[in-house]
Amino acid sequence: MNADAARIRLLPFQAQHAAQVGELIVSIQREEFGFDIDLERQPDLLAIPAYYQQGAGNFWVALDQEKVVGTIALKDIGYHGVALRKMFVDAGYRGAAWNVAAKLLHGALDWAKQHAVRSVFLGTTDKFRAAHRFYEKHGFASIDKTMLPASFPFMPVDTRFYRLDLA
Repeated sequence: MNADAARIRLLPFQAQHAAQVGELIVSIQREEFGFDIDLERQPDLLAIPAYYQQGAGNFWVALDQEKVVGTIALKDIGYHGVALRKMFVDAGYRGAAWNVAAKLLHGALDWAKQHAVRSVFLGTTDKFRAAHRFYEKHGFASIDKTMLPASFPFMPVDTRFYRLDLA
């Protein structure tokens, strides 16, 4: 692990993180994956506390000093389930040397377990191949879209779905 990796802190989202969160996520979506998207078309990012920080849900940022270098969210979807959303890591902080993605995921899963969550669901696109490997390495199983709970917040770009049981 990179000696600087110890600087990375995981904190629940606060209002002062909003601009950096939007900039990080939209830049990755547009520049790396070519999605025609902007912040205004992601109302969840414009109302993070109301959308994510409810019930068993939350939204976290990974910080290097005061710079937001990663995000992850859990959306409470009822019935002891959550949807994992908005997992993004700045390109300069990816990989085992920084361990940002693993810190984000483990922090969110620890929170979920403490809040009686039994199942974590997520949707992603075929383009996010590194993400597929990451989720599978961390115990997520690929599932068919028909196996998602009715309350799952389906995104039109999502084509691959995963489930992790925490019991």
